[in-house]
Amino acid sequence: MSDVQTIAVVGGTGAEGSGLALRLAAAGHAVTIGSRDPARARGKAAELNALLADKMIGASANRDAAAAADIVILTVPYSAQSATVEEIRDLLQGKILIDATVPLMPPKVSRVQLPPDGSAVAAIQKFLGSEVRVVSAFQNVSAHRLMHLGERVDCDVLICGDDVKACETVIALAAAIGLRGIYGGPIANSAAAEALTSLLIAINRRYKIKDSGIRITGLPEQ
Repeated sequence: MSDVQTIAVVGGTGAEGSGLALRLAAAGHAVTIGSRDPARARGKAAELNALLADKMIGASANRDAAAAADIVILTVPYSAQSATVEEIRDLLQGKILIDATVPLMPPKVSRVQLPPDGSAVAAIQKFLGSEVRVVSAFQNVSAHRLMHLGERVDCDVLICGDDVKACETVIALAAAIGLRGIYGGPIANSAAAEALTSLLIAINRRYKIKDSGIRITGLPEQ
């Protein structure tokens, strides 16, 4: 494929990170799973590679993965977001950081609990400064559905960021894995996508499903 990206999925051993890594690798991108525990990353990469036609997913420690990547995707729990970003902060300069963080606070994960400043992802953009192009994306995509290669994921992706060109890059990545990315405005608007995740969890529980998602109506199909 053209426009191959070198991507590090930091926190890629979790459900959402694994699903995104699998889909992106299947689309032809050069993907590395990062973890605080390199052995765990290697184990997850081997598991995912068994689902692919060839071994396409690498594995390493978070810093090594971030250093080698053009784009870094952060898929850690909210409780680990700040510490993980601090660990790789110097390696993010000039790059795109896609932050999929949702401020879920167990045990009440089906209740919206946004941080005091309104958005977990916007707080990271403020922390990192303008030299890192932070884009909020993939908060509302079912990890369960991502793991089923060949099946369509019936969900739009809300993409927010202050750098529109960076957001367009992420929209293209979403398209490569079969998702429609929709620009949702500046990084502050990430609060809406973050809040929606708790709502979707509540819907999943009420209707006994695993993969509710959202669709934005009124837009022409791409």
